[in-house]
Amino acid sequence: MPYTLQRPRNRLFHALPPAQLARLRSSLELLPCARDQVLIEADGALDQVLFPESSVLSLSTTFADGSAVDMATIGREGCTGVPVILGAKISSVRLVTQIPGTASRMSRRSFVWAMQTMPGFKTLMHDYAQAFLHQAMVSGACNGAHKLSQRLARWLLTTRDRSDSDSLPVTQNLLADLLCVQRQSISHALGELERARLIEGARRQITILDRGGLAEEACECYQRLRDRIAQYLPMTYAPG
Repeated sequence: MPYTLQRPRNRLFHALPPAQLARLRSSLELLPCARDQVLIEADGALDQVLFPESSVLSLSTTFADGSAVDMATIGREGCTGVPVILGAKISSVRLVTQIPGTASRMSRRSFVWAMQTMPGFKTLMHDYAQAFLHQAMVSGACNGAHKLSQRLARWLLTTRDRSDSDSLPVTQNLLADLLCVQRQSISHALGELERARLIEGARRQITILDRGGLAEEACECYQRLRDRIAQYLPMTYAPG
């Protein structure tokens, strides 16, 4: 799809000087991302880098029985280029659309060219890589240390930050898969948050009613991640 956005919504682009962004525009293509679409399969070639605009993407580790565990999410604060920055050519994880929308797509060749010829872009990508790796490490520790209701609240808040909307088009089945629990457990945890008037559930959608109250319910990992990403990427991360 031809690139038609006057100004990309992805916040990494916002951190670049206008002249550098102008140099990148011809390398960008607007890509629609459908719900549950597998964008890159595990062991697939890393021949593109995606910068979410309105979509939210998930990096998942897959197992022999077909199950998957969410390792990290990427919204318009980031991109899928960390493995490319580190020199990888094959993906070790599956990249799937969590929340449908669009993403800016850049070929691996163009991404590497930008890293080599634009010092500002290279510095920004290295800063983002540090923030992303910190997110992955904290998420892994959180999954083993905190109870489901806390992890669920963290996931909802983090996804809200990445999509900038209080209404999240997610299902209980998706949440169960991402948090690696049974659907019944997710239903019970969501019910607790609904009774506390922190969220409202509907078919294929969850709406956050009380963001502050949900933050109190979440584990400490949510605010820790926000603070660290703001430290690495002060020009890109949403306030609040």
